[in-house]
This record gives sequence, structure tokens and C-alpha cells, in this order.
Amino acid sequence: MKFYVSLIAFVCFMWGTTAQNSFSVSGKVVDKSNNSPIPYATIVIKNKDQIITGGITNDKGEFSISKINSGAYEFEAQFIGYKSYTNTITIGSKNLDLGTIYLSEDVTVLAEVEVVGERTTIEQKIDRKVVNVGQDLINSGPSASDVLNNIPSVSVDAQNNSVTLRGNPNVQIFIDGKPSQLSASQALQQIPSTSIKQIELITNPSAKYNPEGMSGIINIILKKNSNLGFNANINAGANFGVTPKGNGSLDFNYRINKFNFYSTYSINHGRWNNRGFIDTENLTNANNSNLTLFRINNTNTNHFLKTGVDFYINDKNTLSFFTNQNRNTTDGYFFNQVNYTNGVNPTLIQVFESEVKSRNEVYNLSYKYQFEKPQKTFELEVNYNINDRPEDSQFFDGNDNLLQTNQIETLGKNLIVNADFVNPLDEKTKLELGLENRYDATDNLFDRDFTYFSDFDYKRNIVSAYANYGKQNEKWSYQLGARLENFEVEANFRRIDEQPGQFKDKIFTVYPSAFLTYSVSEKDNLNFSYSRRVDRPNLGQVNPIRNWSSPTIDQEGNPNLNPQFTNSVEINYTRTTKLGAITSGVFFRYINDPITQVFIQSPYDENKKLMTFDNFSNATEYGIETSGNLNFKKWWSANFGADIYFRNVTGFVENVDLELVEKEVLTVPFNARMNHNFNVSKRFRIIWFTMYRSGVEDIQFSNKLMWKTDLGFRYSLFKDQGSLSVRYNDIFNTMYARFYGENPDRAQGQFRWESRMLNVTFNYRFGSGKNRALQRKQRDTNETQGGGMF
Repeated sequence: MKFYVSLIAFVCFMWGTTAQNSFSVSGKVVDKSNNSPIPYATIVIKNKDQIITGGITNDKGEFSISKINSGAYEFEAQFIGYKSYTNTITIGSKNLDLGTIYLSEDVTVLAEVEVVGERTTIEQKIDRKVVNVGQDLINSGPSASDVLNNIPSVSVDAQNNSVTLRGNPNVQIFIDGKPSQLSASQALQQIPSTSIKQIELITNPSAKYNPEGMSGIINIILKKNSNLGFNANINAGANFGVTPKGNGSLDFNYRINKFNFYSTYSINHGRWNNRGFIDTENLTNANNSNLTLFRINNTNTNHFLKTGVDFYINDKNTLSFFTNQNRNTTDGYFFNQVNYTNGVNPTLIQVFESEVKSRNEVYNLSYKYQFEKPQKTFELEVNYNINDRPEDSQFFDGNDNLLQTNQIETLGKNLIVNADFVNPLDEKTKLELGLENRYDATDNLFDRDFTYFSDFDYKRNIVSAYANYGKQNEKWSYQLGARLENFEVEANFRRIDEQPGQFKDKIFTVYPSAFLTYSVSEKDNLNFSYSRRVDRPNLGQVNPIRNWSSPTIDQEGNPNLNPQFTNSVEINYTRTTKLGAITSGVFFRYINDPITQVFIQSPYDENKKLMTFDNFSNATEYGIETSGNLNFKKWWSANFGADIYFRNVTGFVENVDLELVEKEVLTVPFNARMNHNFNVSKRFRIIWFTMYRSGVEDIQFSNKLMWKTDLGFRYSLFKDQGSLSVRYNDIFNTMYARFYGENPDRAQGQFRWESRMLNVTFNYRFGSGKNRALQRKQRDTNETQGGGMF
């Protein structure tokens, strides 16, 4: 209740009075070729280089800007895809009517927009790295995981779709700027690659953002078309690996008068085959040494729909609504065979079959008010997310005898209400204020053999307020911010034949942030940033209910975990050369009480190990990165990324005597990627992608190196309205995981998935509209308002 009282007071604060001026400027903006009005064109009135006021045209192309003092000004009218109109105007003792202003199409700009859509580009901004997803990246595979695994600083584990950013798994996945009830693995499996517009890597977020996630935020921005008239885009694809898979999508919009209706639908279907082994040598009891073989086959059908409407009430007010609807069915098959090497113990075989029919729904309503003062805005947004994930599973032995059935129901709900206010105090200073209330709830029921076994409920409420103050001088600019956050959580765990358990916590914390930019020259920029972040134990880490089981290992969470806090410092340098822009940077993190996965002796079964989580000692991480876009020739361009990270990790493992001992290790992952585009002709393009991932030593298990190279082409059809893309991933079949460890048993193994695959995609776009999109809402770009640097 206190939050909503504060919100009302915050809204009232926004509507201050503005200075009164004497006269107005009016007119109408039209297309020179056909005299049709151009709605939402930008109007700017400047005195020398200083913006005095401005506005946008209405749906009839008309504008009227009031409260302007007498004098001489520079007038400018501009719109995407058109050449800007500039003129000097003089306001005397009465209102000024400029009449009809004609804008001509800018053919060069339209062509450049099309080229950007063909290939992926990387932009370094003050607080994030933005990857504009082109057709070359979309054709890397059918899902978001395929896209993410091909961009700098990000790695996706093919075994479980877990994500690391700068070598660290503590990363938040946002969808359209909002946290989701979907886990990272669910999001990457269920979001189709054809629906992705951009991916933002926000490694040191400002105080405006939720502070969760040590390594930052990966924000997946989905496509939303707002072109005038009716426009549509169709994609159809096939993926040939061990088994064939199919995918398709349709996105369209219809924009007329004050309304823009848009929708995108996609479907992915296929069977994914994985296999591997673990060779374990028990150093205390040779009879328990074994070779474990496993096969994992998942048949997945996924339907994804995003649909919404924008209502441009007038040139100051915009109301928007959209919903994401996701339906996913996964039939899983896990075969596990344990062969004991002594020839005495019998072979153990266990088969696990499961069916998961999940639904994820997002409903978003937002309102934006544009003040008379340019760039002064107020936004109010409500976002509701529900995720229902029922699972039915069965366990069989090697003779197909039913051993056990599980029925698991998990229901998650999330509600976010936030208000954001941006006020440029003058041409060089900006103030950002915001309030947010976030409520999360998850309920889980676990039945074994259709009989109650356990359940839990997990609820947390986060109330926060933030402020950012930014200022720019000639070459220096800075932003200082702080986020105040009150966090409350309560979880209740119940299991048959055990006493109920409860987990409660309440923390008030301040999360500061700072950004500093120095423009050495037009071609050289230096950025410095600092932020404090937190990683709170997630449901899987604190839930003591068993998540999965094998003949030798059980997995469950630890409700006694503490949150881990991270202080992060980052420096980036961007150099613009004749070949393109290159950004290099270094970062350093200090982590208190890092949460890490451990293996211990199971307290329930002396013949099993227990995989769980614990807080280790403090740790440090640091690394070096470089990335950029290069244009070697008119026919040859590339984007690249290389990174190396150093992470000091201290933890506890069991030795051969099953005693916990402290172990310290320096993990050093190195990754390199490069994507080449060769324009053989105007219609024919060749794509060559290659990546390398080094081996990494860790506390319990270490990984060996892996690499791959892909080759593809893209051919334009039907006067560039259509295209055919073919890409052969992992030509030499070298992308597979190999690992080894020595605590408490000596083990080595490998895991293979369908990395080598032939992807074929057909794309066709049609419609009457041109690229006249107007990004009326700041959440469409979801940036930190330039961090106070205009």
C-alpha cells in the first residue's frame, strides 16, 4: 500500500508548470511524391545548436508548437527514410504559419536500413553492448540459444541451456526489458530466433535496473513492426541433423490513423538427440568404479505469439498493450546405464520418460506522456506474467518394469508496476527518477505414484526507488545513481514424514552506480562504470525437494544459502577507424559469499552422492574483452569478439576419505568468435562463422577446449522481397563437451549434441508501408536515456 501512495505522490510531482512563451509556429508535413501527410514527424526549433522546443506531427501531418519568444530560429522537420528539411524562421509579434512542408525520400538511408537487416552488427553504448540481429544470425538455428551462442561474451551450455555472460552463470534474462517467470533454459528453448530483433548485453547496469545478476543482464528484444499500412514477413525453415526439424513464423502489422496493430506467431517442432558417458574410478572402493552411458532424446513442439496495439491518442499521449503467449510441449527420454568395471556388480539400467506441457503468458499495459519540453517524459507500466509447468514422469528399469511415477505442478506468477520520469534540467543536465514494485510467487506440488510427497510456496516482494543524475561538459560527461531496495521473501517447504521448513529474509540495501565518459576525439571514446549487484538464491538453489535422481546421484537445493553481493568496475575504450569501430575493455568484480554447486555424500543413501549448493569464501573475477565491426572491402565485412576471464575460486570438496577439504583454483576461460560476410553480388552473400572456446579448470570438474566453424549463403529473390538462406553448422563436428575431475572420484566423460546441422530458411516480406516507425516509448529501446550524456 505504501508503494502505491508513493506512486500517486510521484505522479503528482511530475506535472510542474513550464515557462510561458508568447507565440506559436504551425504547419503541415507531407510526402513530396504523393502529397500524403506524414504523421509523427519530428519538429525541432533551435537557437544555434541549442534545442529550444519541439514536437511531432499528428495523424494528419499537422503540428503546432506554442510558447516561443520572438526572435530568429533554425527550424527542422525530419522523419526516418526522408531527407531532413531545414530553414531559418523569424518570429515577430504574431503566430507563424509555415504552410505545407514537403519531405523527399532518402533512398540512401532506406538502402542502408535494408543492409543492416541482412547482417548482424554490434554497437557499444555507454552502458551496454547492442547486437542487432541480422538474417545471417537468425539462420544459425531455430531458437534463441542458437543466436546467443554466436555473439560475443555469451556462452550457452548445450547440455542444459544454461547461460554464462563473461564466463559467469549469474546473469538475468530479460524479455523486452522485463524479467520473466521463464528460467534461462526455458526462455532460450522457447523463444524462436526469427522473433528476435536485438540482444542487449548490459554488463554494468545503472541504478535504473533491477540489481540482480552478478554478470549483468541479457535483454532479448522481440520484433515489433510499426510501419505505415499493412506489412508482413514470413519465415519457413528446416534443420537437418540426426533427425529433421521444422520451424516457421509470420509477423505483420497494420498501422492506420492513430492505431498500430501488430502480431508475430512462430512454431518450432523437432526431436533433439544427445548422448554421452562418464568413466568413474572410485579411489577407495574399486568395486564401485563404473562406466555410465546416457542418451537423451527430447521431442519439442513450441508455439509462440506476441500481439499488441499502440494507440497514439495525440502528440503527447500514447497508450500501448501487448501480450506474449507461449505453449510448449516436451516429451523427454533419458536412458542411463551403469556398467561396473569389476565384472561382479550387476549392470544398472534406468529409463526416465517425461511429458511437460507448459504455458507462459505475459500481459503488458503502458502509458507515456510527452511534455512540451523536449525529452521530458513520464511513463507508467504494468506487467503481469504467469508460468504454469506441469510435469508427468515415469522411471523404468532395464526390463521395462515401472519403478516410480512423479507428478509435479509448478505455478509461477509475477507482477511489476513501475513509473519512470525523465527531465532534462537544461541542455547538458538530466534527472531520472523512478519507482517499482515487484511481486513474485511460486507454488509447487510433488506427488509420487499419485500420492502426496512434498510441496512448497515461495513469495517475495521488492519495493525500490532510483535516481540518476547526469551532466555533460565539452568532453566529459557523467552519471551518478542510486537504487534503494527493500526485499522480503518467505518460503514454506513441506515433505512427507519430515518437519515443515521455512525460509524468511528481509533486507534493505542501497545499490549505487556511476558512469564517466571522456571523448578524447571524434574517433576515440573512453568509458568508466561502477555498480553494486546482488545474486539471491533462486528457487532451485533453496528448494530441498529433489529435482532429479539417477542410480548414483540425487540433486536438491539448500534453504540455508545467503545472497551474494558483487562490486563491479569496468573500463571500455572505443576507437573508430577507416575499417570500422573497435571496442576494448577490462572489468573487475569482487564477490562476497559466492554461491557454488557442490557434491557431498547423500545423507539419505550411503550409495549415492548429493548435488546441492553452498556459500564459499569471497572470490574475485577480472577479464579483458574486444569486439567490433570491420569493413575490409565493399564486398567483405566482419564482426568479431574475443574475451578472456580470470576467476579465483575457493571452495570445499570431498577427498577420497569423504572429508571436506578446501581447494583453490584459478579458472581462465577464453572465447573467440568471428563472423564474415562476403557480398559476391548484389543478390548473393556468403557467411563464414567460426568460434573457439578454451578448456577451463574448476573446483570439481574441468572442461576441455571445443571449437567449430559454419559456412552458409544467402540469395535474394523476388526483387529483394524474398531470400533463401542455407547454413551448415559445425562442418567438422568438433563442437562437443569433454570434462574430467578428481574429487572425490577420478572421472572423465563427454557429452555430444546435434551441433552439426544443415539449416535452410526461406523468407518473404510484403506490404504497403515504408520504414516510418516512430519509437514513441522509451521501453522500446529500454536504454538508460543516454546515461545523462546527450
